[in-house]
Amino acid sequence: MAGRSEAGPTALRIMLGAHLRRLRERAELTRAEAGWAIRASESKISRMELGRVGFKQRDVEDLLTLYSVTQTGERGRLLQLAKDANNRGWWHRYNDVTPDWFDAYLGLEAAADLIRTYEVQFVPGLLQTPEYTRAVARLTSGTERSADELDRIVALRKTRQAVLDRDPPLRLWAVIEESVLHRPIGGPQVLRDQLSALLQAIQRPNVTVQIIPLGSAGHAATAGAFSVLRFPQADLPDVVYLEHLTSALYLDKRDDLDTYTHVLDSLTVSAPPPRQAEEQLTAILRQLD
Repeated sequence: MAGRSEAGPTALRIMLGAHLRRLRERAELTRAEAGWAIRASESKISRMELGRVGFKQRDVEDLLTLYSVTQTGERGRLLQLAKDANNRGWWHRYNDVTPDWFDAYLGLEAAADLIRTYEVQFVPGLLQTPEYTRAVARLTSGTERSADELDRIVALRKTRQAVLDRDPPLRLWAVIEESVLHRPIGGPQVLRDQLSALLQAIQRPNVTVQIIPLGSAGHAATAGAFSVLRFPQADLPDVVYLEHLTSALYLDKRDDLDTYTHVLDSLTVSAPPPRQAEEQLTAILRQLD
C-alpha cells in the first residue's frame, strides 16, 4: 500500500475529503450545517469533501470538533493528513511547461496502483521514449516551444515514468490502436526506436499492452482516448481521466466509472490477447525497414 509521502497531494485531498464526508454523515449533519460551522458555504464543503480544494488547518479543526472527533490519535492523524495534503507535489517545479488542469492528473498518477488506458493518437506517455515525447510536445503545444522547454517536458516525462520502477510498481494496461504505431511521430527513426522500446516494455511483468489491428470492425470506445486510474487506498475511488485540447475531465461518479470500465473490459476481450503484442510490434518494425 502506498505511503502518505507517495500518494501526492491530490490523492491526499481526496482521502481527507472522503473521511470528512463520512464523519459528517455519521454526525447526521448537512453540508449547509457544516459550512455554517466554519463560516463557509455549502458548496465549499462539497468541494472539500471531493478533494477539489486545499484545506485550512483551522477549518479541519473546527469540522472535527463539530463531528465530535476528540480522540487524540484520530484527530492528530487527520490534522496531519490535512497538512500533508497542502504540500506541493514534486511536479510543481514543472508548472511552467504544464497546464494548470494537468496538475491533478500528475498527483493521481503518482498515487495510482493500476492505470488502464485506451490510446488512439499517441503511444501512452509512461511508455514514450525521450525523442518521441519531444516530437509529441512539438505537435501539441499550439505554439513554438524553445529547446529548454522541450528538455523540461522530456525530463518531466522521464520522472513520471519512475512509477513503473518503484516498489511496488504501478501496473499499466494499455490498449492501443495499431494506427498509433504506424504514425511516424518525429520521423521514421524516432518511430523505430519507440517501437523497440515498446517491445522491451512489454517484457515487464507490470506492463500489459494490447494492440487493436487496423482491420478491426469497430468497438464501443467511440469517444476517443481515456484512462481509468485505481488506487491502493480504500478511501480513493477509481477516477476516469479524459483529456481535451484545453482542459480535462475527472469523473468519479459510479455510473461514469461503470460505463468506462465496461468499455475497457470490452476492448480487452475483443482485442488480440497481450501475448500477441510482441508479434504485432515485430511485424510493424519489419514494415519500417
